[in-house]
Order: sequence, then structure tokens, then C-alpha cells
Amino acid sequence: MTRIKVGDEVVVISGKDTGKRGKVLKKLPKEDRIMIEGINMVKRHVRPTRRGQASGIVEGEAPMHASKVALICSRCGKRTRIGMKTLREEGQLRFCKKCGEVID
Repeated sequence: MTRIKVGDEVVVISGKDTGKRGKVLKKLPKEDRIMIEGINMVKRHVRPTRRGQASGIVEGEAPMHASKVALICSRCGKRTRIGMKTLREEGQLRFCKKCGEVID
């Protein structure tokens, strides 16, 4: 789960939104899920919680499993797997397995 971070651009590789791209908005590491901007949209019925607040149907993103997405490399623009390099002074760095570009 550490391989995908908030702000990364990802592409959905399985499910109803296959092929769509978006930015990671939120990570839920305990459930191994992520929320992606404009993907996995669901409608929820909300009731007013206080006086004067409107009720109705609200559409928003729902979390999806992290295994259903792949990172898009900023250099080559393709979906890729992520490798990890360990450097003494910088710690661990992520890199693109296709072109070798460092992502962090």
C-alpha cells in the first residue's frame, strides 16, 4: 500500500470504471483502499442534521481497493508497476519499472 500516495495519478485496471484516470484524494491503509477523484461515484441519501439544512441525494466518490489501480508514470505516460530503491541518505524511493524514472 505504500507504493501509491496521495496526489499520484492512477488508472483503473478492473471494475466498472476500467480505463479511467484520476488523482488519489485519500488513502485508507487499514482497509487497503483509496479514493480517486471522479471515479467510483455513488449516490447517497442524506437527511438534514440540523434546522435549515437541505436533504436529498448527494453524489460522491467511494473508496475502492488499491489492487484495482495502477500508477501512471509522469515521464513515459504509461501505466506501470512501481519498484523501490533503498538509498542511504534519502531512504526508499519509488521508480517506474518501464523507464526507470524516479517518481519521488
